[in-house]
Amino acid sequence: MGPLKDLKVVELAGIGPGPMAAMLLADLGATVLRIDRKEPAGLGVPRPQKYDLLLRNRRSLPLDLKQPEAVRLVLDLVATSDVLIEGFRPGVAERLGLGPQDCHARNPRLVYGRITGWGQDGPMAQAVGHDLNYIALTGALHAIGRAGQPPTPPINLVGDFAGGTLYLLVGILAALHESRRSGQGQVIDAAMVDGVANLMTQPHGTFAAGMMTNERGTNATDSGAPFYDVYECADGRWISLAPVEARFYAACLRVLDLEDLLPDQWTRERWPAAKERIAARVRTRTQAEWCERFAGVEACFAPVLTLDEAPQHPHLKARGTYADIDGVTQPMPAPRFSRTPAPTPRPFRPWDPAQAADILGPWLDRAAIDRARGAGLID
Repeated sequence: MGPLKDLKVVELAGIGPGPMAAMLLADLGATVLRIDRKEPAGLGVPRPQKYDLLLRNRRSLPLDLKQPEAVRLVLDLVATSDVLIEGFRPGVAERLGLGPQDCHARNPRLVYGRITGWGQDGPMAQAVGHDLNYIALTGALHAIGRAGQPPTPPINLVGDFAGGTLYLLVGILAALHESRRSGQGQVIDAAMVDGVANLMTQPHGTFAAGMMTNERGTNATDSGAPFYDVYECADGRWISLAPVEARFYAACLRVLDLEDLLPDQWTRERWPAAKERIAARVRTRTQAEWCERFAGVEACFAPVLTLDEAPQHPHLKARGTYADIDGVTQPMPAPRFSRTPAPTPRPFRPWDPAQAADILGPWLDRAAIDRARGAGLID
């Protein structure tokens, strides 16, 4: 059932990082109820529900939170929950009557997780934004890209999911741990700008040491170095080389028959010429041929695979990293646990009036469910 099998979570419907946080908790065994909108909010990129994989492993309850009776029902759910997740703009939950003060009045132990781009306070707290804006403001976007080229958007992994989802989860799990001692819940203000800034801790140190510059594509791990880049093969496919350490670089250069480049590994002015020579050598063979030549060599090598190729790689297949669930290939839960492994995910199951007792049973007794039905809140 997973290590979080006794955890109960209420998720107020949002997009991106909030739903992924709820998904990860549910993947690890938590019982998560998503409070959906009655009508679509028009946020994010629309897609068929079957392919909205961030909704997996949970059930939903559609409510109109502008109705006081619906808010009271959510507070009834909160009363027996461990965690609430919301991703509204600052102040919206309070106006609905579902802010931290309202929820803690019903359940002082509740961990109240808030995920926003700019944070709960500050001059930009009410501004709209998306992942690209958050990583832009924190310097992360400026650092990503090639020399002479514009900053490169790294899809929405860095702001939404690394700086947002994962920091929200760290906060939730830390607060749950602390509440075991204090008996009190607390509010987690997970701002994507804060999370991304924290992710940039190592680059800040490297920059302060004079080992990294603001000029994109000239540094050790941003495509500036010959030993940390992707190279095009004869068939138009790509390989990645990342032999930062000298012994791995030496092994890599032996495969490439370019061992004379080793003494100048850290001579920056020689990097452009070395990159040209490596690129020219890699273009002489196909990706498959390089995979064969690098097999078993400690050279920090991997082919660059597409989204549909990755699940077929022998290593990922052997580990069961992906699974076909309801006809959709998707990643399995991570990380892995020795005693309480996470179960295979189940597709999102929307509200079904015939299953009201099963969906709401972990939170409400039969009488409360009947009252909600009698009030017209549920079918």
